[in-house]
Amino acid sequence: MIPMVPLRAAIGVAALCVAYAASEVRAEDTSPWQRDAHSALRLLAGSRSGTVLLGGVAIQLQPGWKTYWRTPGDSGVPPRFDFSKSDNVEAVTVLWPAPTKFDDGAGGTALGYKHQVVLPLRIVAKSADKPVTLRANIGYAVCEKICIPVEAHAELAFASVASTEDGTLSDALNAVPKPANIGDPTPLTIRDVKRNGKTGVLVDVTAPDAKEVNLFVEGPTPDWALPVPKLVEQSPPGVKRFAFELDGLPPGASPDGAALKLTLVGGDKAYEFNVNLN
Repeated sequence: MIPMVPLRAAIGVAALCVAYAASEVRAEDTSPWQRDAHSALRLLAGSRSGTVLLGGVAIQLQPGWKTYWRTPGDSGVPPRFDFSKSDNVEAVTVLWPAPTKFDDGAGGTALGYKHQVVLPLRIVAKSADKPVTLRANIGYAVCEKICIPVEAHAELAFASVASTEDGTLSDALNAVPKPANIGDPTPLTIRDVKRNGKTGVLVDVTAPDAKEVNLFVEGPTPDWALPVPKLVEQSPPGVKRFAFELDGLPPGASPDGAALKLTLVGGDKAYEFNVNLN
């Protein structure tokens, strides 16, 4: 005798199987959360297509806690990434959404992220037709009034033809500053960069009125610890002028001809400019 299953029950079982399969696919697009007392971290996988893949590092922070940008500002520790244990991975580039400024608790200014952030990853596979597994050892700091180091270890295979995380990764990419040139004809841009005496630098910015604008500067190598530029109260008409000193250079380094990176952030727009100091 062959058991008969009512049509409604069969449809319900089929729907349950589809939902379970969907949850399994979704699970493959993210690694499990790696949690500590004040934050959580996981990897995200974008759709698998070709040799260059898009992934991400997602970090969630408890209210009142922060983590740091690649250049932390007056204090703090930038994240460290090790992807060397990955399978079929030639190179990984970490992309950085524009940071925000916050008080570092010691009278200075730190640069980083609150609440949550997704750092996009551009991943180059060694072979486009072989499986890719990303293994990450990530060291970062979370800070409230004091800073606490965190070590996270995560692993994720890139298997989805159409990842459920593509939208999240696209939004994170849109938050990464876009390359720009001095004097570009956009509402938010750097008009001019010039030396001010032996150790000072002035940067003139055009921006829409009533928009908060921030400027960040980095040296040619990570051991340059340049200060966060400050807005000059009495700027020339039509511009917002920022100023900073050429302090925090590594021993023996000269600012003359140095290649600086300037990150300009205003509202939901952010741009990166490469400048050689004259």
